[in-house]
Order: sequence, then C-alpha cells, then structure tokens
Amino acid sequence: MTRDMKEIFGSGRPGGAPPAPAALAAKVRTLAPSMTRSMQRVAEAVAGDPAGCAALTVTGLAELTGTSEATVVRTARLLGYPGYRDLRLALAGLAAQQQSGRAPAITTDISVDDPIADVVAKLAYDEQQTLADTAAGLDTAQLGAAVTAAAGARRIDVYGIGASGLVAQDLAQKLLRIGLIAHAHSDPHLAVTNAVQLRAGDVAIAISHSGSTGDVIEPLRVAFEHGATTVAITGRPGGPVTQYADHILTTSTARESELRPAAMSSRTSQLLVVDCLFVGVAQRTYESAGPALAASYEALAHRHRR
Repeated sequence: MTRDMKEIFGSGRPGGAPPAPAALAAKVRTLAPSMTRSMQRVAEAVAGDPAGCAALTVTGLAELTGTSEATVVRTARLLGYPGYRDLRLALAGLAAQQQSGRAPAITTDISVDDPIADVVAKLAYDEQQTLADTAAGLDTAQLGAAVTAAAGARRIDVYGIGASGLVAQDLAQKLLRIGLIAHAHSDPHLAVTNAVQLRAGDVAIAISHSGSTGDVIEPLRVAFEHGATTVAITGRPGGPVTQYADHILTTSTARESELRPAAMSSRTSQLLVVDCLFVGVAQRTYESAGPALAASYEALAHRHRR
C-alpha cells in the first residue's frame, strides 16, 4: 500500500483544472497504456476525430466505440475532465485549433530505405512531439512538491536501469554540481543497500519508462518504507512503481518502431523532466547553488583550455 494512496492515485487525474484542448492528444498518448481496452477505444476515438466526437452525445460516442455511457464518462474523468460535457467542449476547441493551423503531415515511421534527410526530419519531428507531449502532461503541482523535497533533502538517491540509468546519472551529476549530496545507482544490489540507509528528510527518485522495472521498484519500495520522500518519473502513471511514490512525474509515451526503440524517445522526455526538476531545485537553493556551480566551473576550466 502507498503512504497516501488516495492522494497518489488522484495525482495527474481529476481534481485540478481540466487540461487545455491542445493537451488532450498528449494525455491520451500518455494514459492509454494504463486504460482498459474499452476506455482505450473511447480515448483513441476522441483523439483521432475531435470534431466528429464533439458533435456526439455521450450515448452516441458509446455506440460509436462499442462501449457504454459509463465507460465514456470514466474515460473523460481519467483524462482530467469533470464530466463528458467538459470533454466535448475541449474536443470542439481542439477541432477549431486543428482547422486554423494543422500540424505538418509527417510520421516517424522510418524505413530502411529512407533518405537520410527524411530520417533527420522524422526524428526531429518526433523529438519535438515527445517534448511537447511531456510538457503538456506534466503535473506542475507534483513537480513543485518534488522540487521542495529535493531542495531540502539531506541526501538524494536516484535509481535507473539501462537508458533510464543514463538519465539517473545525468540528474545526480547536476545536483552534485550545485552542492547537493546525490548518487545514481544502476546496480540493483547497491541501490537496495543504499536505500536501507535513507530516512525522513531524504529523497529517492526512481526513473522507469515502463513503470514496471523490478530493479528500480525494489529500492524505491525500501526507501519508501524507511520514510524517505519518494518520486517516480515514468511513462505509465498507473504502473507498479507508482505504488511507492509520493510524487509522480509523467513522461510522454514513446512511439516505438523497428529502427527506433522506445528507449530513445522515452529518454528524451525523461531528460526534460529531469531538467525541470533540477532547475526548480537550483532556483530554491540559489544562494548556495550559485556559488557551488561557479566553483565547479572554475575547477574544470583548465581542462577546457588545453
């Protein structure tokens, strides 16, 4: 069980202001993997044809998607809207935006015979979309709470495996340069060993795109049970890692292809969240962070003059 299960389950879900129309597609991409199949059909329908769905009653959308009215309402609430009426208004707004200025007709399905110029264009577009989706879906209240905890922490441990481990190292290195005690752990045994030493006043951050990486979940659970403030950075807000997270920072769901594993674009969204977290901490601790950062630059300056 989580420390405050109801609060954690509610994070990123109804209770705050409904997402802006432009953020609707991003919310669908982020939350769809954690939905039931019937809810996915509703979400995919509203994201794929906002104008058409905006003209439908709740009964009409249920019939279109082969679901029930209750499923439509539950989907609307999971996407952040108080009810179906609010979702329809957002759909109408999104349809108007699309009509006034459509996004370029480009996909990121890269084939083995694509010219390199097309590869560059497709990857650049996908990176832009990943960053935009992450920014649109990031809960700034959760981010602010994580910043507050990290800024006052005695010690910060960061857990990540594989590509997420590289992001964990990036965050720890940034925090170290502003004078905080931070360590990244990619070895699962060392991660748990260190997590045992954490207590109230410490912070543990788990980075897992899938939200189900056991080697990341285990040390976060141990840190959670020892009283540390815990943060999950994940593309699956309903994933197992969030069971032990006081604060959940959601990243964009990567669009995987044969030539571009999901880890590549998921890392892009994770790095954006890490940068947001770091800058927030640096702002809160500027009196000490500024001199520490200057000192680290000075200590390394001679290496850049060779």
